[in-house]
Amino acid sequence: MASSRAEAVSSLPVVIVGAGLAGLTVALHIAQTRPVVVLAKRNLDEAATAWAQGGIVGVLGTDDSIDSHVRDTQDAGAGLVDEHTARFIAQHSAQAIEWLVERGVPFSPDPEGPLGLHLTREGGHAVRRIAHAADATGKAIHDVLLAEVKRHPNIRMLERWMAVDLITSRHLKRDELPRCYGIYALDIDRQRVETLAASAVVMATGGAGKVYRYTTNPDTSTGDGIAMAWRAGCRVGNMEFIQFHPTCLYHPQERSFLITEALRGEGGHLLLPDGTRFMQAHDPRGELAPRDIVARAIDFEMKKHGVDYVLLDATHLGAAFLKEHFPTIYARCLKLGIDITTQPIPVVPAAHYTCGGVVSDLHGRSDLPGLYAVGETTYTGLHGANRLASNSLLECVVLGKTCADHILEHAPSEQPELPDWDESQVENADEQVVIAHNWDELRLLMWNYVGIVRTTKRLERALHRIDLLRSEIDDYYANFRVTRDLLELRNLVDCAELIVRSALMRHESRGLHFSRDFPRTLPVSFPTILVRPATSKA
Repeated sequence: MASSRAEAVSSLPVVIVGAGLAGLTVALHIAQTRPVVVLAKRNLDEAATAWAQGGIVGVLGTDDSIDSHVRDTQDAGAGLVDEHTARFIAQHSAQAIEWLVERGVPFSPDPEGPLGLHLTREGGHAVRRIAHAADATGKAIHDVLLAEVKRHPNIRMLERWMAVDLITSRHLKRDELPRCYGIYALDIDRQRVETLAASAVVMATGGAGKVYRYTTNPDTSTGDGIAMAWRAGCRVGNMEFIQFHPTCLYHPQERSFLITEALRGEGGHLLLPDGTRFMQAHDPRGELAPRDIVARAIDFEMKKHGVDYVLLDATHLGAAFLKEHFPTIYARCLKLGIDITTQPIPVVPAAHYTCGGVVSDLHGRSDLPGLYAVGETTYTGLHGANRLASNSLLECVVLGKTCADHILEHAPSEQPELPDWDESQVENADEQVVIAHNWDELRLLMWNYVGIVRTTKRLERALHRIDLLRSEIDDYYANFRVTRDLLELRNLVDCAELIVRSALMRHESRGLHFSRDFPRTLPVSFPTILVRPATSKA
């Protein structure tokens, strides 16, 4: 009898929330022996992975080493990188690249390069170690893996489905150690919440960039996995470290188009509108300094000179080189009337990457048994106070596999009957304008008060406004049927509070967190770990 129960549980699908590189990697490894369900809350091609331009780290060249990659990761992370995590991921970087090559990812070739690949260099890296597919690496990887997932008989894709909340022991009113048994998920087109039982749940929902008014992230990046895990009782770490990409295109028609790090890596210059270079005044590495330094330098120069943008000039690299290595940027800018072979590109910093998230280990395990997390949703210790360029895709592939391995080796022993979603006490919303207004207010206050440069007073003001917004949002959530916009707003306000509370706890400036009230970097520092009070409502 026990054996049959175990078999019944193992036949339940592993539910993966998110269809980016992290989620697809986990899905492909698990589906070899177990059923998988993958949820994508928008179209399948809208994951943040497809927006990644630069590339993926691989310690492949004869001039490179594991130690060198770990040092660069630690330097970028400003003293908060977990060395064990960084070394583990660096050690598996070549294997990750090989796995992607085997899948058919069309990396830019170089017959004389390792594995026949062309390697480029980005800010913060000591050598060329970035495998790339021209300047659209994320899309090239995502397209290949998504096509394989769609063909796989063991994987069911649910497009336009959004997770609402995790189903835990609390929902079952059982006196037991907390555990995750599945999720409530909204079928957006049918406007119906379904109960999805799972042998394991994997959060691969990406970051929370949409909490800011200006971001390079797609509309999917609303911190869903972080917020749901937090509400279920998981710890969250290092949320104060939001990476602002230094170079997002400044143009009224393209507010979310980033200009890849590799353009500076290949020799692009940052200029003031009058043509003056300025990075050497901020860091001896100039344009090749880590992202936090470059973003803060641009922010400083913009405020000092009262300008809305700076310029990224790559014209000296030559038209043929730019068209070959940066075809996506060339074509996109040309449509907007900017010829990057003859004109500098107007750029501004924008929220780009969430370096903190759900506390998880090298197997993707969270604090809640049955719940895993992979990718930008997580805090693993890899990124510390600032992510090194192109480590993000690598983390997804390496820990996506270890997460899948652990799930396959540790199936739960039982699966109770799960309660249906209860909407007997709610009605259809009469006014959507409340959601739109709160969404705009939240993103604007985060941009103004919790941006690249912070003060304690700004953070306290932000927290006060967030508390008021949360009260309105919770009231709305309690009385009306859920929609995607409402769920995303609810998750964003949770993430906003986590970012602000984490920032208030850090009494120093380090990496991506710069405070005018605490401008010095302490000689010793630790990650910021938030623990949800036991009395909090889920």
